[in-house]
Amino acid sequence: MIAKKDIESKIKLALDKKSERKFSQAIDLSIGLKGIDLKNQSNAIEEYIVLPFTNGSDYKLCGLVDKELQTEAKNNFERVIMKDDFDKFGNKKDLKKLASEYTYFVAQANIMALIAKTFGRVFGPRGKMPSPKANCVVPANVKLDALKNRLKRTVLISAKKSPVFNVKVGNEKQKTEEIVENIMTILEFVIKRLPNGEQNVKHAYLKTSMGESVKLM
Repeated sequence: MIAKKDIESKIKLALDKKSERKFSQAIDLSIGLKGIDLKNQSNAIEEYIVLPFTNGSDYKLCGLVDKELQTEAKNNFERVIMKDDFDKFGNKKDLKKLASEYTYFVAQANIMALIAKTFGRVFGPRGKMPSPKANCVVPANVKLDALKNRLKRTVLISAKKSPVFNVKVGNEKQKTEEIVENIMTILEFVIKRLPNGEQNVKHAYLKTSMGESVKLM
């Protein structure tokens, strides 16, 4: 496993190799896998990881709820769609627009069947259905502030067809030590998840939005 001080030096090198732009550039981690048969579904990876720090993304959350969670959802999410308004989303174009505008959708568990019926045909193929893995299917009496804080730091890693995945770990204006901790969290999670641990990691690279790749592992 790579040491924290080495990750820090690689982050600085990646930042040195970026082309200057007027926007704050993301820092992405790319991990390639080897020795894994992804045709075997049990080897496919699709996991949500809660990072110790934000990765600088402007995550937007939308609640799909009934009256029991109306106030909680409105206090914590950027948008709330009430059960009584679901029938307004019969148009596929509107559903596609909705799916593209929000990072995670949180569902009230006791209306999940109606949510699947209303939104599933568009949300499903786009990976936007409320996921129990990300704790996005919640009971009707839950407090949502803790979930909001977790989701704002949650990333999805997915290697189901291709043995490589990319994930944003920070941005150029963020503290280096925060990015290091985010990278360490992902690497440790992935290595534990792989059948042969670090032996299944082919390579890992860091890259800014407009810069060259820097080999991490």
